[in-house]
Amino acid sequence: MNATRRAPFLIVETGLPVERLRRYGRFPHWIRVAAGLRAADVVEANPERGDPLPAPDRVAGVIVSGSAAFVTDRAEWSERTADWIRQAVDAGTPLLGICYGHQLLAHALGGEVDYNPAGRESGTVFIDLHPPAFADPLFAGLPPRFPAHATHLQTVLRPPEGATVLARSALDGCQAFRWGAAAWGVQFHPEFATHHMRGYVHARAECLRRHGHCPREVARSVSAAPQARGLLRRFVRHARGHHGHAHLGPAADRR
Repeated sequence: MNATRRAPFLIVETGLPVERLRRYGRFPHWIRVAAGLRAADVVEANPERGDPLPAPDRVAGVIVSGSAAFVTDRAEWSERTADWIRQAVDAGTPLLGICYGHQLLAHALGGEVDYNPAGRESGTVFIDLHPPAFADPLFAGLPPRFPAHATHLQTVLRPPEGATVLARSALDGCQAFRWGAAAWGVQFHPEFATHHMRGYVHARAECLRRHGHCPREVARSVSAAPQARGLLRRFVRHARGHHGHAHLGPAADRR
């Protein structure tokens, strides 16, 4: 019998966690675990390191990680990745950008990214959904307000033309958007657990003070964010359904 296996998910690694959290692995590992994916279900690529990005039609879906880099720096690897993201979105490949990936998706599609006039957003924040989110494939069924983990200075100031803004927070007017039928960006970090978030608060303590926040209070207010974390599994289910009957490889490759 000629059975086949499902196409893998691509995780595009655009940066490393802060040093104190690297003992927990890199972003692709955090994302894979939160998404409920096995190691055999995933391929990774780090464009800054020079890794090639596969043809979009060879993967079931794409998740672009966060980074300490800034989209506004227009680094060569970042602009090259933005070009690839544009091709993937045009091809209809399901894609989810997280934090830097969210901003890079917006930039790739013609939106505007820059420093958030409200300053640094960090800690467990509340995400408020806009009405279009209630019928969105990823956000439908979630409560109108739910907690999520965030840490960023830059933001999507102007979403791409044609994008649907799905959510906001007190300090960020574009916490999530969808473009077309299968591309999403989220400014918050669905892959973060509470220990990741607290680690980032400690690592960014001096910056938080400069922006008028008390790191100790921010760390104390960190709490679980199950609805936000569940978005990664929702994306995987949606992408697999979207990918339909596209398969790769022999049955022996199944795990």
